[in-house]
Amino acid sequence: MARIILITGANRGLGRELAAQLTADGDTVLVTARDADAAAKAAAEIGGDAHPIQLDTSDQASIESAAQKIAAEHGRIDVLVNNVGGIFDYGQQPSSVDLGKVQDALDINLFSAWRTTQGMLPLVRKAQAGRIVNVSSEAASLERMGPDTSAYGVSKAALNALTRSLAAELTDEAITVHSASPGWTATDLGGEGGRPVSEGAASIKHVVNLPTEAGTGHYYQDEQTLPW
Repeated sequence: MARIILITGANRGLGRELAAQLTADGDTVLVTARDADAAAKAAAEIGGDAHPIQLDTSDQASIESAAQKIAAEHGRIDVLVNNVGGIFDYGQQPSSVDLGKVQDALDINLFSAWRTTQGMLPLVRKAQAGRIVNVSSEAASLERMGPDTSAYGVSKAALNALTRSLAAELTDEAITVHSASPGWTATDLGGEGGRPVSEGAASIKHVVNLPTEAGTGHYYQDEQTLPW
């Protein structure tokens, strides 16, 4: 039976590439975007068993509507990939960063995933072995954290904390939760200096495909664990 995988922000960049890779492997991928037309266009171009879903991770009503649609059409979610993210504030150090930018980073990098997870968890619970993958960053590692990109790094570290907390809560329900870093990737967010999007997506795909025996509550990049 094909897995049903929901990817937020899948109309471009890493989300779109991940959707294409997973669809090519035979998974059923729910391609979401804030704009319904963007989701439909991306799903049509990806082809295979890709299905468009309008989903704005900042809007509770949108999440609830998407969950109802998925329940009616698919019945469950095997893997939820919280991919939406942004606010890469390079050069902004914690002593001087605009705290409004920090709030924006927390909204998109933490609360979007948290809100979506709460809305989709009933569907993940219907899977035989559900999984939640939070797309994090190597910049979120507390052990490696430097002074630059303070809003982004702190917000992604908070996302990692959510990963650990959810993993602890859901361990008895056979739902695994991990953080996946794509590394520095040449997306609109990462800029031109990063590696190919296909490689960043493959780093996330590895976490999507981990065996259940790998446990829960881990933080990966390129098939290796990162220090929290």
